[in-house]
Amino acid sequence: MKRISLLYFAEKRIMQYRQWFMGALAALLAPLFAGCEKQEEIPVTEARPVSSSYVSLEEVAQLLASVPLEAEHLEEVHSAALSSAGNGYDEEYRMKDLFAAPGTGVGATSTKADTYRHPLRDALREAFLATKAGGGKSSAWLDSLALSDVQIYWPSSEGWDGRALPVITYDPGEGAVQNEGYVVQPDGGVKKVMVDEQMTLERPVWVVNRNSDAEYKSLEMRRREDPSWGTGGGDILVKSSGKDDIKTLILRSFTAHRQYDSWFAGAGEFFVKIGALENFTARTEEDLRKYDPVITDFMIVVRRKQVGEEIPFNAVLVSEWSSQLTSCAFMMIEDDGGTRNSWKCNAVVKIESKSYGVELELPLYSRDDIVWRGNLTRRFIEKYSGTVQRFGDVDLVLELI
Repeated sequence: MKRISLLYFAEKRIMQYRQWFMGALAALLAPLFAGCEKQEEIPVTEARPVSSSYVSLEEVAQLLASVPLEAEHLEEVHSAALSSAGNGYDEEYRMKDLFAAPGTGVGATSTKADTYRHPLRDALREAFLATKAGGGKSSAWLDSLALSDVQIYWPSSEGWDGRALPVITYDPGEGAVQNEGYVVQPDGGVKKVMVDEQMTLERPVWVVNRNSDAEYKSLEMRRREDPSWGTGGGDILVKSSGKDDIKTLILRSFTAHRQYDSWFAGAGEFFVKIGALENFTARTEEDLRKYDPVITDFMIVVRRKQVGEEIPFNAVLVSEWSSQLTSCAFMMIEDDGGTRNSWKCNAVVKIESKSYGVELELPLYSRDDIVWRGNLTRRFIEKYSGTVQRFGDVDLVLELI
């Protein structure tokens, strides 16, 4: 089998450290200009936010527990969590939105900020200033919180009775199943309790953790932008090629049978990646060089209560699968970040009875959990089209139509 290298990178993640870098640069250059003119000296930590890595989840949980929560604050967090879930994300309220646009969920384009008389961001500032002297933190800490990836995760928020105050805890990491939480008492004091996942089913729990999915478009958001993604469980809207030998590969449904992370981290973010040559009609090896691989890459958010539940998707994986395409590269991962890596693989096409391997690189990261990866052949897909097949800890229904 001949191989032609056609490298393709499907996604690009950029971590921006501009604020941290500029703050550090200012600190280094300050001594050089100290003698030029007299002016009031302002510490760099006061002038610019520190790195968000210095904002610990435990500190944020303790700050939230020091706020005299009002009914309006509960409604604000609840509204944002439900909005995020409705947009295909987890029940989450990012600090970025809390400070910039109160009540706004992930993926939302509108905000109810003007309707909040005393938003939670103001209450957090007041509580922070009241404890600032004892805590020893500068105002830059609060600025960094507003720019960080920290969020409030409210599991089972749809069951809230509209009155009960939350237990506030944080993600301790290391796969923990329980952690210390804070309950505000009527006299303003704070009682410590142990929080586990069962408690989230019995009373409201706010978990301070870090957001990992907001930068990606959920399938729900993609459907709203492009009708060809279908309506999950409904009709599939694809353009006909007008050719009898062209078929379309569909992901009918997705069922995850486990979560890979601790419940404190919230929903699982599964990424489906498939590499193939769409609308392939090459007749010679030279024609093959004109084709670039196409990689479909999208995120499926599986909330914890959806584990074991079949989720209809009807998403198009390969829109035009020609009879010459005999296999594709397929991978599913559960996203956990880390350093950039890739899986080198290939799709196979046939020209004049000869098979050619087209090399691909599907991106993944060092801490990602690989659910399944390998080559899917046309023969396999046609044989099991429309039936449930197990791929690691996930059931898929693939269909070639």
